[in-house]
Amino acid sequence: QVQLVESGGGLVQAGGSLRLSCAASGRTFSSYAMGWFRHAPGKEREFVAVISNSGSSTYYADSVKGRFTISRDNAKNTVYLQMRALKPEDTAVYYCAATKYGVLTTTPLSYGYWGQGTQVTVSS
Repeated sequence: QVQLVESGGGLVQAGGSLRLSCAASGRTFSSYAMGWFRHAPGKEREFVAVISNSGSSTYYADSVKGRFTISRDNAKNTVYLQMRALKPEDTAVYYCAATKYGVLTTTPLSYGYWGQGTQVTVSS
């Protein structure tokens, strides 16, 4: 079992930065690949980024590539999403999720554990 708690969301102007954190409970955090997803009103849940269990591999959605960076600290049971050059279209509730799939996956159904989400609002 893994419990996930996101933090770091808020209101920021376009062009600004935020860093989201996702703290995980349990002793097996390092066995899970971790992903970030987002859900904006009126839209489907969208994949943002994923990082392998060791942190050696990452993959990003085209919409955030070059602006967002996913990282993790297994000693702290935490995964991060550094967001830069934010745009109004990045406004959404951001969720972290954990998966034991051995390959980096962008499919929400592949993730068995989800946090409660944190709101990110980017004003123009």
